[in-house]
Amino acid sequence: MKKHNKHTNLERRDNDNFAPNEIAILGTNCGIISDLVHKVSQNLSDYKLAYFDASHAKDVVKNNLSEYVFHHQGNLQVTISGDINKFQQRLDFAGFDYVFINGNHYQGAKQILVLDEAKEASVLKRLDQLDRIQFIIKLKSETEYFPFLEEKYPQIKNITCYTINEVDKITNHIHNLIQEKIASVKGLVLVGGKSTRMGQDKSELNYFGKPQKEVAKELLENNNIETFYSVQKSSEKEDEISDKFINLGPFGGICSAFQKDPNTAWFVLATDVPFVDTALIKLLLKHRNPSKAATAIRGKGKDFPEPLITIYEPKAYAILLQYLAQGYSCPRKMLINSDVEIVEIDDNYIRNINTPEEFNEAKKELN
Repeated sequence: MKKHNKHTNLERRDNDNFAPNEIAILGTNCGIISDLVHKVSQNLSDYKLAYFDASHAKDVVKNNLSEYVFHHQGNLQVTISGDINKFQQRLDFAGFDYVFINGNHYQGAKQILVLDEAKEASVLKRLDQLDRIQFIIKLKSETEYFPFLEEKYPQIKNITCYTINEVDKITNHIHNLIQEKIASVKGLVLVGGKSTRMGQDKSELNYFGKPQKEVAKELLENNNIETFYSVQKSSEKEDEISDKFINLGPFGGICSAFQKDPNTAWFVLATDVPFVDTALIKLLLKHRNPSKAATAIRGKGKDFPEPLITIYEPKAYAILLQYLAQGYSCPRKMLINSDVEIVEIDDNYIRNINTPEEFNEAKKELN
């Protein structure tokens, strides 16, 4: 008998226990762990990093107030009380490239084991948590592996090992772990929109001897990007993604693409910008910054980015949904108010063609 499932089986973001990409450090005291994390994070300042730890305060006064203390230079100190909830933590950490976890308090999906003779009993207590050790750190070069470690994990001596002072080597190893999880890019060509000013579907306009939607798709595919059409209603073609967020225009198309695959970055391209060429596609890919929510084009004479020539990273999905929850369905508003990489170009490349007169003029220029 087929098992009944009352919930829609949605594609989920590839999360670890608490974050999209995390590592727990355990095996020594909390002060050494915290110090190591801060030294490494200074060397990885191009990434968005977080440190997940428990409060070490012994006498905590009951406080109903959650405190968010902002600093004018962009620093934020958060003090909250409550139980750990993996779903809430995944929301909190959705925008981070890497989250370090104090493994003395919380179990991470991946681990760094520190060999500290004074903490042998602590490691023994957490032995079953060491199922994905990425590398080992010795406090002293002469520190021996604990016998129970070799018994449980016979290959443990084959795992890469550093000493605590080799911060640059540790940093480089973590840098590689971050790079391993950078999302691949897929393309999304927006078609089928209502165009009252043009009087017809702009994606079907012929500038180059074929419908512009085909030209846009080829621009992305020629850069080895698997590309889909964003459509209101799908005809069940494999290269189409139909709107699941109805009547929200391009915003809904982008969110629908993320619902289909929340683990990829989406290169969104409109069909009413016929001056976009291969060089511009390559430029945006070259300057892509996966640590930001998105990498967007902005004309040198413009105040705001162009949301429909933009690479949206997986972390953008949660941000878009937060804007939707507040009643906003404008992708530009999300870009303006988020941490995004901006690539400035000549205004002419991103001219929108919206009327028959503009279409005729653009076609003459392009030919």
